Amino acid sequence: MVRKAATVFSCTACGAQSPQWLGRCPECGAWSALVEERAAEAPPRGGAVVRASSAPVLLSDVTAAAVPRIPTGIADMDRVLGGGLVPGSVVLVGGEPGIGKSTLLLQISARLSERLGSVLYVSAEESAQQIKMRADRLRASAPGLFLLPETSLETILEAARVGAFGAIVVDSIQTIASAESPAAAGSVTQVRACASRLLALAKTTGVPVFLIGHVTKDGTLAGPKTLEHLVDAVLSFEGERFHAHRVVRALKNRFGPVHELGIFEMTGAGLVEVANPSALYLGSGAGARPGSVVLGGVEGTRPLLLEVQALTVEAKYGSPRRTAIGFDGTRLALLLAVLERHGDVKLSSYDVFLNVAGGAESAEPAADLAVAAAVAGSFRSRALPPGTVVFGEVGLLGEVRAVSDAVLRLKEAVSLGFRSALIPAGNAGEAAAFPDLVTVPLRSVEELLAKT
Repeated sequence: MVRKAATVFSCTACGAQSPQWLGRCPECGAWSALVEERAAEAPPRGGAVVRASSAPVLLSDVTAAAVPRIPTGIADMDRVLGGGLVPGSVVLVGGEPGIGKSTLLLQISARLSERLGSVLYVSAEESAQQIKMRADRLRASAPGLFLLPETSLETILEAARVGAFGAIVVDSIQTIASAESPAAAGSVTQVRACASRLLALAKTTGVPVFLIGHVTKDGTLAGPKTLEHLVDAVLSFEGERFHAHRVVRALKNRFGPVHELGIFEMTGAGLVEVANPSALYLGSGAGARPGSVVLGGVEGTRPLLLEVQALTVEAKYGSPRRTAIGFDGTRLALLLAVLERHGDVKLSSYDVFLNVAGGAESAEPAADLAVAAAVAGSFRSRALPPGTVVFGEVGLLGEVRAVSDAVLRLKEAVSLGFRSALIPAGNAGEAAAFPDLVTVPLRSVEELLAKT
């Protein structure tokens, strides 16, 4: 009698397992995400053998040495990684299909090969000829860049050990498979198994590894959530389909900050770093019309001026709409309530639409004051004085709270020719370093409405 192998049902979104099929994942709530897979065999009784090197050591006896960084050759990428690539690290780069992940990693591979001598680019989705055509267009045909069109994990690992490469790029983790796992490529079991063995390769050899991952319909990284815990850094490659700029954000980084931002522009010759991102996002008439306000924002250590646009229209049917693009909708509703309660701006019967122009996003509390000024300006048909930048956090009681990095924000505004600024009163002392900039310190929303 042939014994049937035990199976489990794994969620393709979060990796949770269930002994039976369910229409909805009990962990993450994803619908129709559970797929049948062969259950992993239980380890032998007695547990794993403890190695001699696993003995505990005193923390005071451990020698801490500075971890050397490997420049990728792209300044914005080094910024997001925290100063460069750490030897032996595994970096997961995720993004929507067609956003430019392969283009970015091919350019990085070419520049890394100039520094490290040789880099292995593994493509499980394209042939060597297709990659060569893209490399020629990007001018990324470096002499030390090796290609390996392969889907077998064992073949990839063998080539990596024999070649002794300085870095490895795998495009993509969902398309490679291990012969030791019976599951199909792209399944939870395969993704976890392949990532674990590539992680072991990186840690034992000191070779940094880039993994490219896909993004699901809801914008989350495809594959099990355990994959994000395995790697050292998770980078999100984002961009609007109808805009040329692309943004790299760090969602996790064991060797650096997670609030840095890299901005690129997609051109016919590949991705180009944007030297002045504020000029890229600001339109020619930013801040000159009612409902348009220039926000003095900061992403990580990079100051970034953005145009916040608001439109208020009397609601004709049903409940008023509140729509926000590039800004948190819940926070917009909060600010509208503050304006109505403390500023006597009656918006309960108006549709309110908010947009951060240029496909940009802002999630920092310092954007509150600019959003409030834009909505109030649209409602009252009043524009701020030309050349004015705005930033500040707004509390539920209508108070304007101080924010961090005020000097960076004001310095960027002055460099782009702005002549005045609406700022929190708590940041007035920092504004004294800019005598040519007329600053208006604000303590409350009432003061904002009275002075605009």
